[in-house]
Amino acid sequence: MQDFFSQNNIKYIDYKDVEILKKFLNPNGRVFQRRKTGLIAKNQRKLAIAVKRARFMGLLPFVAK
Repeated sequence: MQDFFSQNNIKYIDYKDVEILKKFLNPNGRVFQRRKTGLIAKNQRKLAIAVKRARFMGLLPFVAK
């Protein structure tokens, strides 16, 4: 089974690519669970790290209003 990143041949989940990261966030700014995203466990962990880095750098909000 292929997930989003494997299908699009994305090897590195970049925290600066905010448009891709936003696809995996709900309207409140929280990361969707794995069942919802359809990612493999390895990519889900990389996604979570990328989202946390983007939040710390101010590219994504911690909480959406």
